[in-house]
Amino acid sequence: MGSVSSDTPALATNPKLIFFTDFDGTITLKDSNDWMTENLGYGPERRVKANDDILWARRTYRDAFMEMMDSIDTPFDKCIEALRANIKLDPGFLPFFNWCKANNVPIVILSGGMKPVIRSLLELWLGPEEADYIQIVSNDVATREGKTLTDERGWKLKYRDETEHGHDKSVEIRKYSGLPGKPLMLYAGDGVSDLSAARETDLLFAKVGKDLITYCEDQNVPFVTFDDFASIHKTTQEIYEGKLNVKDAALGRIHV
Repeated sequence: MGSVSSDTPALATNPKLIFFTDFDGTITLKDSNDWMTENLGYGPERRVKANDDILWARRTYRDAFMEMMDSIDTPFDKCIEALRANIKLDPGFLPFFNWCKANNVPIVILSGGMKPVIRSLLELWLGPEEADYIQIVSNDVATREGKTLTDERGWKLKYRDETEHGHDKSVEIRKYSGLPGKPLMLYAGDGVSDLSAARETDLLFAKVGKDLITYCEDQNVPFVTFDDFASIHKTTQEIYEGKLNVKDAALGRIHV
């Protein structure tokens, strides 16, 4: 395997499998950014229209998501408070997380959301020490000029890169995929923020009923659907134990 560097921290323990995953709507039952946009921002109708525009390439993710976040006036600490009260963890994630820890499978969150939100929710569900096991690669939050995060309209979204995605998830995955003797790499996602990552790993889990499936079928990207993390856990464990290969696992729509 290639040498471990600060660019590839998931290789530090010499794993045979790395699990990359989206956060919102994948690990969580609801998308925290959608929830904020619909309840604290410009509402569900415009949010759904913006997502459709991204999916069908009428707008970039960068432009549409910035507009969503800019529609929210609520101070950032109050946003966090509301999300902690309303966003729930997929019940199957905690058993999967414990299995990953026990079997040296790093979990890397690649998110179009904001790191302080993700970190706060993981600490709520897992505890601060357990949350440290998960690497978060995401967008961030910044203060507006002359404001603080606790002011109305005091915060703004800060993108990770200058691409049309705002955070091109494929960049992080490709740090690993080009290495000799790389581990198997799996990815789980659900929506428009995952389009840049869809082709990059050995197996893609796409959440049933969500936009990522539409994209994969339109672009002929191999995938397998998942309904919750229990099904991801089962398939990942079978791959890890050599009972299933990734090509055979890419069955497309297996959930109605």
